[in-house]
Amino acid sequence: MSSNHTTSRLPAFLLLGIPWREDIHKWLSIPFFLLYLAAALGNGAILVAVARNPSLREPMHCFLSMLAVTDLALSGTTLPTTLGLLWFGISQVAFDVCLTQMFFIHVASVAESSVLLAMAVDRWTAIACPLRYSALLTHRVVARVGLAVLIRSALTLLPLPFLLLRLTYNDQRRLTHSFCFHPDIMKLARNETEVNVHYGLFVILSTAGIDSILIILSYIPIARVILGLGSWGERVRAAGTCVSHVAAVLVFFVPMIGLSVMHRFGSHGPLPLALVGYIYLLVPPALNPVIYSIKCQCIWKTLLRLCFYQPGVPRWTSSPHPSHIKHKSLPVTCSQRFSVQTVQIESPSMGSSQSDETSIGLVFGDTPV
Repeated sequence: MSSNHTTSRLPAFLLLGIPWREDIHKWLSIPFFLLYLAAALGNGAILVAVARNPSLREPMHCFLSMLAVTDLALSGTTLPTTLGLLWFGISQVAFDVCLTQMFFIHVASVAESSVLLAMAVDRWTAIACPLRYSALLTHRVVARVGLAVLIRSALTLLPLPFLLLRLTYNDQRRLTHSFCFHPDIMKLARNETEVNVHYGLFVILSTAGIDSILIILSYIPIARVILGLGSWGERVRAAGTCVSHVAAVLVFFVPMIGLSVMHRFGSHGPLPLALVGYIYLLVPPALNPVIYSIKCQCIWKTLLRLCFYQPGVPRWTSSPHPSHIKHKSLPVTCSQRFSVQTVQIESPSMGSSQSDETSIGLVFGDTPV
């Protein structure tokens, strides 16, 4: 009796690939493998480029590196069970392994939501307060944000495995996906799951719900600044700096919210749930490097320099030492809400008759800078 009771409490779950398509799992493994490969190569390339090029140490690229790490974690947690099922037909997964995979899938999801929120704050700071951008988002601040993202994700999801351990499960142990997902496991329980339902809803609302609302609110002052620019070309250039982030937000949050709603409030078959689950966990890690490479071409230029490096030729162009540069600020008032600060750089090696003038950008405020 004790042995049977233990088996019912800690079962081995059966994974499901594409429902009613088991005969073509071998062929379906090809696009899945390509998505995993694209996620690994694309996000790995971003990490290598930022690590090797000193000029890519700005907060924007640091947050992009965090996004690449979370994408690698999100795709890496589902890779063993998904490809194991499609390639070798391994459909059984132990209970403790399933809980471990579920925990890391949800931790990576919450971490990616938090990183996207941090990137929204970064864009707001860069557009609304360009002259204070470097002072506000220092490397120490970025490191603290990364640590806060990790702590928030781990502590929020820590109770989930323990809430599932207290349940007993039915003899029907087939999951909807080829990976372990909290709502999917919870539906197989025999006893009451009200605590799991309420806590799962709390996790969604306190992480992805709050993050998505704050991201939307952050774009309100950004839109005001962009619409306040003088010419249409300036508006397009300013809005272009946010296009990649908006696309990444939509690619991640739309299938995530859709999957949560389908699991909790819908009566759908296994096929729609499986398809939305794969879109949620596989598409964002594979697409995010492509989305950001369109605007951040400096990353791919860095990789090309690393691949085709010639000895004796410096990889990166070093900027002059700060001690040899004289800065002179020339504030020019544009209106009551905006001002432009031009910095004139004079180098002794260039002579007093030569100088470079660089426009720093617009400042949002009531008084000129």
